[in-house]
Amino acid sequence: MTRTPQHTPWQRGMGRVALAATVLAAVVVMLGAWTRLVDAGLGCPDWPGCYGFLTVPQGAEQIALAEARFPHAPVDASKGWPEMIHRYAAAILGLVVFGLAGFAFWHRRQGLPWKLPLFLAGFILLQGAFGMWTVTLKLWPQVVALHLLGGFTTLSLLALLSIRLLARWEPPSPQLVRWRGWLFGGLLLVIGQIALGAWTAANYAAVACPDLPTCQGQWWPAMDFRHGFDITQQVGPNYLGGQLTADGRVAIHLSHRLGALVVLVYWSLLLLKMWPACARRRQRQALGLVAVILWAQIGLGLLNVALYFPLAIAVGHNAMGAALLIAVIHLLWRTRPASLQPATVAPSPFNQEATV
Repeated sequence: MTRTPQHTPWQRGMGRVALAATVLAAVVVMLGAWTRLVDAGLGCPDWPGCYGFLTVPQGAEQIALAEARFPHAPVDASKGWPEMIHRYAAAILGLVVFGLAGFAFWHRRQGLPWKLPLFLAGFILLQGAFGMWTVTLKLWPQVVALHLLGGFTTLSLLALLSIRLLARWEPPSPQLVRWRGWLFGGLLLVIGQIALGAWTAANYAAVACPDLPTCQGQWWPAMDFRHGFDITQQVGPNYLGGQLTADGRVAIHLSHRLGALVVLVYWSLLLLKMWPACARRRQRQALGLVAVILWAQIGLGLLNVALYFPLAIAVGHNAMGAALLIAVIHLLWRTRPASLQPATVAPSPFNQEATV
């Protein structure tokens, strides 16, 4: 039997910080969903401050100065605070990621993985730029969707780093390894579905179909896919509330529904096929976790429509989508063959960069 390697104190310590950063990234993703769902994306018309202040303007003097600076954007504290809270949390996350990258690079001789943290630090800068462009380009849907996907990417990479530093790898059976190609196909489907969800949110298409299982009382309503998925559409003066026609939004919404059905069928069949090949407890747990989160996500999606998109369930739907992505990445990590496992070099078994 292959012995499971132990993590060093350096790895465990960095892993705990990476796990805390993963939790914070999940909070940032949910705060972003909350900001979008309460239509607060332009609650502060500038970036990184709010009307030129570090916080939302308060008091008659500050509000008068803010509205003089931005006469076409009256101060609304109920919109400004969700935006600023999201920015504060994102800034703290950025500092934590930079700290992780610096620590990992400085102590790389202790067996700490440093390439992924450095990549994350660079990606955080890009994500911050998309956050700025989201505001300066007035919620341009292409930028909003990419910003949402960037948040999911940051969360996923931090989760992968935490798994590598804290979880114990066990060699999978050859029968289980044979399914890895199908797992990567399932990962692409999940990423594609998340991208559809981001496009749905960016174009305010969630409420385009208020009924189930039909859409506007029809199984195949009027749709305009060319308009709904036109990435060259014009935006102005801003995109708050969206500018697509009803048929374009229906096309986006129904595509997201059909995508969910494809993901559900694909993963349900794949998990059933893989279950007999899972000989180890942790691998069975990873498989079961994907199944539970998958069905929970489908349930939240149905509740969203049935209850007409209550805020808590809509935010939960975003969070569960992120959880599904992490669970799939975790399952892929659990099914890595021994040939992809980093070589064991005392005192650290993980001193080389690992792949999923």
